[in-house]
Amino acid sequence: MPQEKLSEFVGAQATALGVPGVAVGVLHGGREIYASHGVTSVRTPLPVDENTLFPLASVSKTFTATALMRLVAEAKVDLDAPVRTYVPDLKLADEESAARITVLNLLNHTAGLEWNLIDDGEGDRSLAGLVARLPQLPLIAPPGTRASYSQAGYNLAGRIIEKVTGLPFEQAMASLVLEPVGLADTVYGLSEVMVRKFAVGHNRGEDGALRPARPWAAFKEGARGDNPGGGLASSVSDLLRWARFQLGDGEGVLPAAELRRMREQTVRLRASTLGEGFGICWFLHDLDGLHGIGHGGSGNGQFAELLIVPERDFAVVSLANAGPDGYPFNQSVVRWALEHHLGVIEKTVEPVPYDEGRARQVAGRYEIDAMNLDIASDGTRLTLAVGIKPEIRKASDEEMPPDYPAADIGFLPSDGDEYIVTEGGLAGQRGYFSRDAEGAITGVDLAGRLFNRAAETP
Repeated sequence: MPQEKLSEFVGAQATALGVPGVAVGVLHGGREIYASHGVTSVRTPLPVDENTLFPLASVSKTFTATALMRLVAEAKVDLDAPVRTYVPDLKLADEESAARITVLNLLNHTAGLEWNLIDDGEGDRSLAGLVARLPQLPLIAPPGTRASYSQAGYNLAGRIIEKVTGLPFEQAMASLVLEPVGLADTVYGLSEVMVRKFAVGHNRGEDGALRPARPWAAFKEGARGDNPGGGLASSVSDLLRWARFQLGDGEGVLPAAELRRMREQTVRLRASTLGEGFGICWFLHDLDGLHGIGHGGSGNGQFAELLIVPERDFAVVSLANAGPDGYPFNQSVVRWALEHHLGVIEKTVEPVPYDEGRARQVAGRYEIDAMNLDIASDGTRLTLAVGIKPEIRKASDEEMPPDYPAADIGFLPSDGDEYIVTEGGLAGQRGYFSRDAEGAITGVDLAGRLFNRAAETP
């Protein structure tokens, strides 16, 4: 009985990992099954079900990209055109990059933009306001030369949608995608969320106790500039409807050929848990010969995961309301669903034994605008810790997710620069170290993002 087996697994995993509330859905061969467990909040508990809203965080990008592809199909946007064609006031830290970045560079994370600008709750928090601040954002590479996951890139893509349609981003998304697909419970903003049943995120404190996370989503309320990259909330039932749409013929929203185009590889990824490459937004996965497309999202004490296997008419959605354990919960659900529905069993990757010489090469501090990543060795093991920069945490009047403490990592049996995290909340994450022409380590990729080596190490 698929329903009973799924419910049993979901309940056992949520209990084992201490996640207060989870919702899971599986679509296979046209049939949907659901399994939920636990409560919306440890303080004001209501039972979670398939209609409970969770923040989608970066899964929101799949909606933004699909809306842009509708504009492409309507000949209102050209993927190969410079972004300045549609956002003429775009300025960046480097003028040549600002002139060269194309729409496709934004959609496949090859624009060379660092992850994001931190929303401080001040000033103009619209998309126009975010674009005005983009000269402050560091650039990590010339456009088109490498992939590095960028929230800012998708927020800029949202500004293209505003400029082309003449509508506020949220209204444009409702008109272009959400309403035509029938996603009545896929919404932006707390004013829409609070009139529906919703899950509260939780973070585990130093004492091990779970506490409700504030702010509710990944960003403070009113941060409209971050809506294209991570502002949606939705339910498992709506996300399976979204998966059906992606598996279909476009339903009058855009031609099926444009939907299929989004699944085609535009750039290869190296040693990444995100997948083997990017399509247009989608992470591309080789699942033992089957072609999978997916996207994940992480907010403040909340995690979302969506995976679709078009050739098997299959999709799995998993939503969890606790950090950091929501991430391994979602990954375990995806693995279970692939095995029990498609017979796909994830291959285990084992690191090579500890090597002191290689450990000394990579040890040090790496950073992006908001986070530090520290690689350290004690002579017997190599560890990775990542967290919000102390000065940003100190300056914020909002609670922030806890840091990921030092966890063991090991090099993979490849060219010597690829690694895997073997424990903790990031267990299973893969990445690699970058080198310059002289062979010196210059950066490390984690979760598809390039952290550059800091000038001084701790």
